[in-house]
Amino acid sequence: MRGAGRVAFAGIMLVLIGVLNVIYGIGALDNANIFVNDTRFIFSDLNTLGWVLIVLGAFELIAGFSLLSGNAFGRIFGIIAGSLGAIGALLSIGGAYPWWNLAIFFVLIWVVHGIVVFGEDEDAVA
Repeated sequence: MRGAGRVAFAGIMLVLIGVLNVIYGIGALDNANIFVNDTRFIFSDLNTLGWVLIVLGAFELIAGFSLLSGNAFGRIFGIIAGSLGAIGALLSIGGAYPWWNLAIFFVLIWVVHGIVVFGEDEDAVA
């Protein structure tokens, strides 16, 4: 299959970013000091941000594992979860680590692109 390596990469990245989002969400629920200088967020407090990150991380984990198992559901859910993760990374750019969030955004855009361009065999196309 054309692009199978790209889809495997996308699945691994979705799992990795999903784990990071769950860890960040737990840190936000615990009022950890990873957020500096009383940073203001789109959401009202760290508790809401924590739950949003945990749910987003769970979506990305489900999408990544489903994508790695080869399900068509994984492709659709991977595109949705990757797009939501990219939007979430853009909303977090104003924090203490803007370059990290920008890197996560570009990785998620690359993941969504890798899932979208996954196609048929090259012999079938010709």
